[in-house]
Amino acid sequence: VQLVESGGGLVQTGESLTLSCTASEFVFDGNAMIWVRQAPGKEREAVAGIGSDGSPHVETFMKGGVTVSSDNAKNTAFLQIHNVKPEDTAVYYCAEATVMNGFSWYLGAWTYWGQGTQVTVSS
Repeated sequence: VQLVESGGGLVQTGESLTLSCTASEFVFDGNAMIWVRQAPGKEREAVAGIGSDGSPHVETFMKGGVTVSSDNAKNTAFLQIHNVKPEDTAVYYCAEATVMNGFSWYLGAWTYWGQGTQVTVSS
């Protein structure tokens, strides 16, 4: 399975941004996925994801700031970031777990990873 993120770039504080994660195979229907970001000099942190039952999961510190969704017919998942802030500057990755019941915030549980898309927020 190959995952390709897109939609990153330079945005201004307060704008909204939609990232896409497109899979090479039909994986998102019935399988979990997660969005993870890594800011400069910091460790990777989970942001949001979709459970194997299709339920959305959003980290507490991101609630109200992101919306996660998927279009299974297009093998694509989305992360909408609302009202971006400079602290949202990071490389954003998506990952998928072919065998997972439910959802996990543990990054080691995810099997396939994309190469990331850079998001830079100017103040």
